[in-house]
Amino acid sequence: MNRKLFDVLVSAGGAAVVVVLVIAGALLLWGHSFTNSNVRNQLNQQQIFFPSKAAFAHPKAGTEITPSMIPSVSQYAGQQLLTGKQAKVWADDFIAVHLSEMPYGGVYSKISAAAMASPNNASLKALEQTSFQGTTLRGMLLEAYAFSTIGAIMLWGAIASFCVAFVLAVLVAFGVWHARRVPAEARLGVPRGVAPAS
Repeated sequence: MNRKLFDVLVSAGGAAVVVVLVIAGALLLWGHSFTNSNVRNQLNQQQIFFPSKAAFAHPKAGTEITPSMIPSVSQYAGQQLLTGKQAKVWADDFIAVHLSEMPYGGVYSKISAAAMASPNNASLKALEQTSFQGTTLRGMLLEAYAFSTIGAIMLWGAIASFCVAFVLAVLVAFGVWHARRVPAEARLGVPRGVAPAS
């Protein structure tokens, strides 16, 4: 095969891959932006605020702020819940802690079964409602966290795609440069100065 033709074909293939990688990177970047802005907008509408810094001064089991919340929840003291990481902390380290302190461990299915077994028990009905609301909010917040994580993965994917596209573009440029320098009669696999077999 003619070496010049080979270089041109490989360079053209590489250029096509560069275009695909740039398009993929742009789409991943758009996905990251869309996911993050959507998560932020949805969380902003909930108007959830972490307790103030003063609330973490005297944590006590069974109160709003327990000792287990200090390492995680306190880092966002006084802030509005707007990010996926904050949503995970609120869901796992605030709501889940309060649910676990409820009768039946705050597990909605257990509380619901107990409430159905005692339909006239008003306190079980109220407990069922509280558990349902807490479990539902926790699930929604963890979903926001999952989407924000997907958005972060998209960002890293976009960065990787652009980096690979750049490296490949440099290689394509070298391929084109080499195709222009190689003699027209050069054959692939035949050393320079050796006449090709007829």
